[in-house]
Amino acid sequence: MSPNRVLRSPQRRRGARGVVLIDVLIAVVVFAVGVLAVMALQATAVQQSSQAKYRADATMLANALISRMWLTDRQVATLDATFATGGAGYDEWLATVAEALPGAAENPPAVTVDAVPGGPGAPDTARVTVQLRWKPPSSATGDPPNELVMVTQIR
Repeated sequence: MSPNRVLRSPQRRRGARGVVLIDVLIAVVVFAVGVLAVMALQATAVQQSSQAKYRADATMLANALISRMWLTDRQVATLDATFATGGAGYDEWLATVAEALPGAAENPPAVTVDAVPGGPGAPDTARVTVQLRWKPPSSATGDPPNELVMVTQIR
């Protein structure tokens, strides 16, 4: 009997088939781990995208209020009476904020107007602080709200 015939025995072939089965199982496990990793990456990307949208919306809302302030006579007293928290301009803007940002109704924004001395011969200017808070739907119950603070000076 030749040595080749001994290697081709049925017992030897069954053992080789078991090795191939183990190789296939390992390949399936590696593939499954890869697919799960891609799914987790996709979920994170969607969550970060929605967070970026809320931050952009908050920035646009703060800019809209400040733009309205620039259209007035820009006197500190006028800005404080109209646009600070509780003023008529603030109340109009607040409705827009509550529609655009989730959880903003439970975490209302705050707007403060402070007088900054203008120096010798110069009029006072107004330092405006707009603080927006929102809570995305995906956040946990105990998480603090997200926050954007914008400070600008109106002359």
